[in-house]
Formats: sequence, structure tokens, C-alpha cells
Amino acid sequence: MNIPKDLKYSEEHEWVRVEGNVAVVGITDFAQDELGDIVFVELPEVGDEVTADDAFGSVESVKTVSELYAPVSGKVIEVNEALADSPEWVNESPYEKAWMIKVEMKDPAELNELLSPDEYEKATSEE
Repeated sequence: MNIPKDLKYSEEHEWVRVEGNVAVVGITDFAQDELGDIVFVELPEVGDEVTADDAFGSVESVKTVSELYAPVSGKVIEVNEALADSPEWVNESPYEKAWMIKVEMKDPAELNELLSPDEYEKATSEE
């Protein structure tokens, strides 16, 4: 399982890459592996507000539909539109090509609530 050391993680299996005041968000390698083949990704619109721990979209796999939860609060400033045509990127490249949204954070202190790579690895090894 791939757990990049430069990211933060939520207990709901989203990852965050911090770029200044912007959080780039996607789902983890663990999550995509558990879901199986992703066939559809539903994401918010640019300009939408998201709130930490609230659903902001969903991913549909051949097995199930799973909600996506915002790891931080703020305004969506960019959406990975390519996932509409290439949802399989979530399986193939969860940390690079398959980022989902970019959020201008309201409160960067929310990042302190997220898990470190080591904490996330420990949490997933117990599931």
C-alpha cells in the first residue's frame, strides 16, 4: 500500500497535499483498493463551500457507492474535471492524476486534526 510521506490523511481515507493556503484532496490508495474498480466520480462545483467532515461528493465502484468527506473547510477553487471521463485514474494514480478538488482553506489549523502518514498506516493496518 502506497502512503506518501508528504501528505496528511483523514480517518475517512482522504489525503491532503498542502500548497500554501490550498488543500489538494483525493482518496488514498487504501480506499481505492477497498472500493475496487471506480466507474464514476461525483464532485462539487467550483465556488462551492465545503465543511470539514461533511460529504462533498461520491465515488461509485463496481461494488458500491461511497461518500467523499472534506478533510478541511473552505471554498472549492478547482475540480479535476478529467475524472468525469477517466474515473479509472482513481485506481491507477490516486495521488497524482486523480486528485479531486482544490480547496482554499478557511482555517488551516484544521490540518492539525488529520493523521500523519505513520498514524494513517497504523490505522489502516488495523482495518
